[in-house]
Amino acid sequence: MAGTDRTKQQTVVKANSGPTVILVAPQLGENVGTAARAMLNFGLTDLRLVRPRDGWPNAYAVKASSGAFDQIRTVRLFDRTEDAIADLDRVYATTARRRDLIKPTVTPQTAMAEARDMEQTGARVGVLFGGERSGLNNDDVTLAHSILTVPVNPSFASINLAQAVLLLSYEYFRQTENAEPRISATDGEELAPTGEIVGFYEQLERELDTHNFLYPPEKRPAMVRNIRNLFQRANLTLQEVRTLRGIVSALVRPPRERVPYKERPGRGGKQVHENDDAS
Repeated sequence: MAGTDRTKQQTVVKANSGPTVILVAPQLGENVGTAARAMLNFGLTDLRLVRPRDGWPNAYAVKASSGAFDQIRTVRLFDRTEDAIADLDRVYATTARRRDLIKPTVTPQTAMAEARDMEQTGARVGVLFGGERSGLNNDDVTLAHSILTVPVNPSFASINLAQAVLLLSYEYFRQTENAEPRISATDGEELAPTGEIVGFYEQLERELDTHNFLYPPEKRPAMVRNIRNLFQRANLTLQEVRTLRGIVSALVRPPRERVPYKERPGRGGKQVHENDDAS
């Protein structure tokens, strides 16, 4: 997950679609950069800064962004939160603290579902994120239509700025993308026909009976079912079944018929046969 496949870089969503991310009084340039990286991971490109402590542009932010600012080319700077959200139709304020304000409170899932619905009508949505030390102040929260709170461990609710942006960006992206189909672990390989699998089961069970593993008799049916179910979950390919059958055959072969690996033809070792003088 740490790498980027440059051959697959294409626009996932249209520029400036999705929620606008507004960072209010962020302190460290590095946090602005990692927040931008989190945004672009999930296709968000509209970033606005309100009174960043370390100023803008910021070399530390660019370095921490891992190249995100190559695609987030326009970062708008504001002195007031009111100006940063003036063109938005719906604004959410992220906070984990209880506020003495009467406002609806939503989760990321609900907020991003609402954002998607509003986008269909041409409305624009923004999410306010507070500074690293104390988050949004009440004046900023008052400007929002709803409070957005991430469900977390109540005894440790602190989320850093980039994490908070990542959670919201991911939730938006998740709701706008169709779920990918499961990719089979045996993709491209021929799955074993049922007859081949049953043949392996019967071979294995014969040898287990011979070596008294399926004992006592009254427990044999349940043991057989458990063994078969174990292999059935593996979605075995035809080649895997043949390999397993070969393993069983090799394990039950009489010792005199076994040739040590290092002494097999082509392995460079001396071959010793039954009638050879090994001295």
